[in-house]
Amino acid sequence: MMASMTATADTVSAALDFQLFALGSSRAFGEDVARHLGCELAPHEEREFGDGEHKARALVEVGGRDVFVIHTLGGEGDGSPNDKLVRLLFFIGALRDAGARRVTAVAPYLAYSRKDRRTKARDPVATRYVASLFEAVRTDAIVTLEAHNVSAFENAFRRCRPEHVATAGIFADHFATHLTEEQLVVVSPDAGGAKRAELFRRELERRTGRAVGKALIEKHRSAGVVSGSLFAGDVAGATAIVIDDLISSGTTLVRAAAACRERGATKVIAAAAHGLFTGGAPELLGPAGPDEVIVTNTVPLPSGLGLGAAGKLTVVDASRLVAGIIARTHRGEAVSDLLPYD
Repeated sequence: MMASMTATADTVSAALDFQLFALGSSRAFGEDVARHLGCELAPHEEREFGDGEHKARALVEVGGRDVFVIHTLGGEGDGSPNDKLVRLLFFIGALRDAGARRVTAVAPYLAYSRKDRRTKARDPVATRYVASLFEAVRTDAIVTLEAHNVSAFENAFRRCRPEHVATAGIFADHFATHLTEEQLVVVSPDAGGAKRAELFRRELERRTGRAVGKALIEKHRSAGVVSGSLFAGDVAGATAIVIDDLISSGTTLVRAAAACRERGATKVIAAAAHGLFTGGAPELLGPAGPDEVIVTNTVPLPSGLGLGAAGKLTVVDASRLVAGIIARTHRGEAVSDLLPYD
């Protein structure tokens, strides 16, 4: 497949010669990426068998070609994270067996990223095991957005090049357009997300040209129980933007919204790259949750998302950024100009 692109802010109008695939429920996101690249998704076949097994194969020649495979690994729609991970691994293996010159996995949301260290005796370190699986099928590079722990993600791979894509710029662009007058404070809902929050805060200051405050909430989790009551920072009279990597049940962000309101925030907005919304996250989308919830389209919204999402939930596009990463990776160029760094 020969794809030509129109010049944009993140790419140049040079011919791109590669194959771009998107598996399963990632097809809609993949089509958005392809549109930004000025190409079409390459055709492939996915078959399900009666015993629950499946196969996927390319329907075009990939020998000697540069190949990108988009597949987000959130557990919704066409399978669990385990199903999707195996499907992606097997497809990459089949591409390499078919002679692909280089295969890059594009997993906008990478499953098992949260289990990056041992918190109890004999705990698994799933981030490292997943990295070993990608390397076993000869993946050349892997691209993911907003990993739970960037250092753990980058250090887990030895023979496969990890490319972490921060979403701070995407969210900063959104809020700089929509919050033009308010006093703003960026809030990290836990100490582990402090670097992510600071990166976003600086990007927001750069785009708005005005000072943005910061705050941090204490959080400890053990056996599924969340605790901690310390709050550092001043949100009184301000719009508090609570920034996180993902939304699962929403418990963390509901807790953060309550803490901000208790300290005088006039409005609370939650922003996270990955909107998993497990169980529909009813409390998050109800009156106890933030006033607004902003996510990107790295994960398809669950079909059972409650009515509370109407008017409260906004999805911003990450596909243009991913397209720029793919274009530059294919040409062997640095992607650093597209990403903010701390």
